[in-house]
Amino acid sequence: MYPRSAAPRGRSAYSNGLYPPPHMYQYYDYNHQSLPGDKSFYVPEEARLPTYEWKPTPSPSPVHHPRTPTMTNGRKRQNDEYRPPVVKRQRLDSPSHSSIGPPLIQPPPPPHVVQAAAGFSRSNLDRSYPSPPSRPSPRPHPHPQVPIVPEGSNTVQAYANDKLSDQMVELFEACQQQSSDLARKEKCRTQLQNDIQRVYAVARLYLTGSSMNGLGCRSSDADLCLVIKGNKRPDPIHVLSALQRLFRSLSYVERTQLIRAKVPILRFREKGSDLEFDLNINNTVGIRNTFLLRSYAYADLRIRPMILVIKKWARHNQINDASKGTLSSYTLVLMVLHYLQTLKEPVLPSLQKDYPECFNPFMDIDMVPEGPKHIPPYISKNQSSLGELLLGFLKYYATDFSWDKQMISVREAKALPKNNSHEWRNKYICVEEPFERNNVARAVHEKIKFDAIKAQFAESWRILRQRKDLNSILPVRAIINKESSRR
Repeated sequence: MYPRSAAPRGRSAYSNGLYPPPHMYQYYDYNHQSLPGDKSFYVPEEARLPTYEWKPTPSPSPVHHPRTPTMTNGRKRQNDEYRPPVVKRQRLDSPSHSSIGPPLIQPPPPPHVVQAAAGFSRSNLDRSYPSPPSRPSPRPHPHPQVPIVPEGSNTVQAYANDKLSDQMVELFEACQQQSSDLARKEKCRTQLQNDIQRVYAVARLYLTGSSMNGLGCRSSDADLCLVIKGNKRPDPIHVLSALQRLFRSLSYVERTQLIRAKVPILRFREKGSDLEFDLNINNTVGIRNTFLLRSYAYADLRIRPMILVIKKWARHNQINDASKGTLSSYTLVLMVLHYLQTLKEPVLPSLQKDYPECFNPFMDIDMVPEGPKHIPPYISKNQSSLGELLLGFLKYYATDFSWDKQMISVREAKALPKNNSHEWRNKYICVEEPFERNNVARAVHEKIKFDAIKAQFAESWRILRQRKDLNSILPVRAIINKESSRR
């Protein structure tokens, strides 16, 4: 899903070696929660390599809860039930901790705690956890004043007061990735990391992409990034070839295929299932983007339903396949975020502009999950329904956006004029990658494919504004039935 990345940039905190300081561990807290009793960032532990401990949390339905959380600052927060369904941890444990353990019960948040705009649960963790002196956490950045939240906007149902919006909510609820789906991916990732470390002892395997950023559905494949630190950058093809030989000996992996693309990947399946994985080497921009997109995904209750519906629409209409010269899912997500940033009353800000410290492209990869912890709530004045936003999205790219003169920049939260550099010159669609600033829509290199994409936006907008029925542009029931079959 993500574009090519160079090896991790910037000076690592572990520049004198490949491992954290001896007898210490560091964890990645993917949901920004801490275990009861954790008092500091570093904890003494006899261990060598961080393994990846994953702990699911209960995931009740986020949509139809009438309860309105109260706040002490005069604003309502985003609904607790709409938080991400999982907590991921990266910590130094003994190799025996490779299985998924029982969930730990978290106490309710203290009354003064405000949930972060990125949607990450702040229960039991907003105490101040000191960071080591050599690796300070990013400092919060001043943010424009947050407007008062209109009454009743604490659940996505507040934005579903018409037939089209209700259909979008129904599709989202049926298709969104479940905790059980992620648990299955995580179990396989854990097994793989243990086996890979027999060959590459310093390697760490990360689950990235839609599986982790909150934008996945039940049928989503899993993206994996294998990070191998060292003074010499490993050759991806050499490493993937070695892994392909290893994977053929594993009882739980089948159909391994080495794909020599611009970003080489090893594609394989979990044995006896339809769960497919794409594994890359040191494509660390994918890890950075996982947390940037995750922050956007939970910044507003409408983001995840909106993006899921648009990806299903694009897939159904055959304009969502970069391997066939159309739009990648990553490109589509950036197009949705750009539209929501550029409305007269924006639904989203530019998180990179408002909080540069939290999304520093040179931040050590081990600190990337820490950044979004420091983002305060963002609440939009825009109260458009999901259906209105979907219609506006189609109209924007059908009639308003100037494909030949403009490029999309989520980083800047606006359309930028095309420049004459090689990256943008003579390209049909220009969508800036938020960290590396290259064109993630470069797969669209044939005019016939570009014309088909534009025509689909125009035709779907024409039909949907007349009928206001999602079934007119998308077979809702068939998609729901297909996703439900994966339970």
